Amino acid sequence: MNAVLPGAASRANSLTLAPPGRRDGAALYELIAASPPLDLNSRYAYLLLCEHHAGTSVVARNGDTLVGAITAYAPPAQSDTLFIWQVAVAASMRGQGLATQMLEHLLQRCAGTQRLRWMETTISPSNTASHGLFSRFATQHQVACNITTLFEVDDFGASGHEKECLYRLGPWP
Repeated sequence: MNAVLPGAASRANSLTLAPPGRRDGAALYELIAASPPLDLNSRYAYLLLCEHHAGTSVVARNGDTLVGAITAYAPPAQSDTLFIWQVAVAASMRGQGLATQMLEHLLQRCAGTQRLRWMETTISPSNTASHGLFSRFATQHQVACNITTLFEVDDFGASGHEKECLYRLGPWP
C-alpha cells in the first residue's frame, strides 16, 4: 500500500509512504546515523527490520530518496500493541509534520490488519522532539498517554545511556 501525502503534487518530487523493502536497509541505516539522538544499530539490524517487520514499519520517499522512516513491530506477548522502535526524519524534511503523517499511516494500516489497541515507544528524557510527537499524537486521537520508566540507567551498564521512558498510548477502539 503506497500513499501519496496531501500536497505532494505541488512538490518537485512526490512524497510517498510505503512499507520498507530489503533495498531500504542501507538507506535506513544512513538516515538513522544522520538523526541524533537516535541509537544507531548495525546495518544488518536494519536489513532485518525491513525484511521481517515491513508490515509494521513505514518509509517515506521524496522521489527516490528515503527521507523518513518508522521501524515498529508487535511484541510477541502483546499482539494488540504496536511498539514504535525508531522514528527518523531527514533534516531537510523536519518541521513539516512527516513524523505525524507516518504514525497516522501506520495506525491506519495496522488497525486494518491486527486488533490494534495500544501504541508504545520508549523515549530518553533528552529527546524532547519525540516527547512532543507522541504527546501530541495521543491528544489528537483523544487517547491516554501513560508514561513510566521502562529501563533505568543501570540497565544499560557502563554505556552512559539515559533511562528510557515507556509511552503507552491508547486504547484505540
